Amino acid sequence: MKLPRDLSGQDLARALRTFGYEVTRQTGSHLRLTTQVRGEHHITIPAHPALRVGTLASILAEVAAHFETTRDEVVEQMFG
Repeated sequence: MKLPRDLSGQDLARALRTFGYEVTRQTGSHLRLTTQVRGEHHITIPAHPALRVGTLASILAEVAAHFETTRDEVVEQMFG
């Protein structure tokens, strides 16, 4: 599935709630999200107005690895 091109960091943080992620802190222009689902997992995302495609792909791949699924399945669940 094709990744969204106009997604902001805040929009991604909201979409990641699907997987149980919540914002635990913000330092400067970066958000730290944590989930307790399938064990504790942290990710850091930039709170920029538009995320670069490579950055988004990397974040989603990290989420997919934690949930032992593919990046395409993560994208489908979040934006499908």
